[in-house]
Amino acid sequence: MTDTKLTLDSVGPVLRRALDAARDKKASDIVVLDMSELTSFTDYFLICTGNSHRQLDTIAEAIQASLKEVKVRPSHVESYPKGEWILIDYFDFVIHIFTPESRAYYDLERLWGDAERLAVAS
Repeated sequence: MTDTKLTLDSVGPVLRRALDAARDKKASDIVVLDMSELTSFTDYFLICTGNSHRQLDTIAEAIQASLKEVKVRPSHVESYPKGEWILIDYFDFVIHIFTPESRAYYDLERLWGDAERLAVAS
């Protein structure tokens, strides 16, 4: 693990843009995990919650539209059964958008408990 503290300034402009788009669509419990020391497949997870399937879709669409404006496109988008979890992979970061129930069930923050965490005010 690095000695630097994870801050909004350290996550980079593209991830910040995704985070801002999630906030604009009222995503809650937004957390960024620094995965760079733990995995080889991505540097960050952005995890957030939407209160309905429709809100999950809205958050995902807003993030993709915002990043498309700066010519950043996902390598993969996946919606899990019943729309409880949307995963958007941008290589350098992976976005997880959950319903409250699926977020509690999968509990990525606990699973990746060694990752440095940045809680972001919604």
